[in-house]
Amino acid sequence: MKARHPSVGVGGVVVWEGRVLLVRRGKPPLLGRWSIPGGTVELGETLEQALVREMGEETGLEVEPLEVLTVFDRIQREGGEVAFHHVIVDYLCRRVSGEARAASDVLEVAWATPDQLGPYDLTEKALAVVADGFRLSEKRELALEEGQE
Repeated sequence: MKARHPSVGVGGVVVWEGRVLLVRRGKPPLLGRWSIPGGTVELGETLEQALVREMGEETGLEVEPLEVLTVFDRIQREGGEVAFHHVIVDYLCRRVSGEARAASDVLEVAWATPDQLGPYDLTEKALAVVADGFRLSEKRELALEEGQE
């Protein structure tokens, strides 16, 4: 399979009750690997609309995108050709409702604390984004607590 042009993808880092939501991917790229849930932006969708739709389709959760954590390229080559080129925008998200379940392009879902991430064998980039998500989520919670006092 040869990519003809880059596609735009979105991912959602959902931190809830001290755990992050992970999914085991059911299709390429990263087939069978644990990652951050998300998918491809469809024509006419904003990044945030695509993220809300993809999170619902893949995990059954309704989420609210809070802020961008990172933007990066994931380029995979096969036999000297570019097989995939995704420009990915990862967001920190708030869980609004729903129970996490594997749906659509996902084989499994899991909630993990920072010290439980090792067995999921996340890519280096996914680990960094999850760590940023935990830090930012903690800061937001502290700011909310201080604002309520």
